[in-house]
Amino acid sequence: MSRKLKLVADLHVHTIASGHAYSTIEEYVAQAKKIGLKAFAVAEHGPAMPGAPHFYYFANMKMIPPVINGIRVYRGVEANIISDQGELDLDPEILDMLDVVIVAMHPRCGYDSQGEEKNTEVLIKALERYPQINITAHLENLKYPVNFEKVIQATKKHNVAIELNNSSPISRVGCEANWLKLAQELKKQDWQAVLTTDSHFSTMLGVVDDSLKIVKSAGLTKDHIVNIDLKKVEELLC
Repeated sequence: MSRKLKLVADLHVHTIASGHAYSTIEEYVAQAKKIGLKAFAVAEHGPAMPGAPHFYYFANMKMIPPVINGIRVYRGVEANIISDQGELDLDPEILDMLDVVIVAMHPRCGYDSQGEEKNTEVLIKALERYPQINITAHLENLKYPVNFEKVIQATKKHNVAIELNNSSPISRVGCEANWLKLAQELKKQDWQAVLTTDSHFSTMLGVVDDSLKIVKSAGLTKDHIVNIDLKKVEELLC
């Protein structure tokens, strides 16, 4: 795929509220205007992560204007799986208030990796338990291995997109081969992906060069990528 492919929305962005990120919502808005991005999602880490916002933060996200200086700002969360029953760290009534719900496995958040088979089972339980989930986060993470075939089958069933996370080479060192396998399985099952930055600083916004290399190597096409079209984004999030 050509690198000229252009995102309209970056659906995984962290602000200073996450505790280990370094930019504000308004700084992201300014950067979005600068690079021609039409939308982004504020997806702070859920409250089980050390340093993350209290659940009141998520309940109060309605205070964030949906459009700031012409940029659509989706209000969301990168929710943590906190048990082997697939429970998340926000209640369904809070998730219902948000535009974007990303599901993730992180250490020190209640569920620690128990190997590929168990991790796969737990992630699928979360997908079944929470219809609010829109996106799975960084499945290529070697610290939380999952069975890509089974997980993608489940995401297709529940209309959940698979994230291809441009920060993975930095944050999840050594994951590149696994990342490619994930994209290849997406191609095999003809399912949808979102290219995200997992930004923790505003200048990261919309930069997905490494993800595009994976997309090209796996043979994915623009038809597989959700966030190059705002209509497709809205369909995913509805």
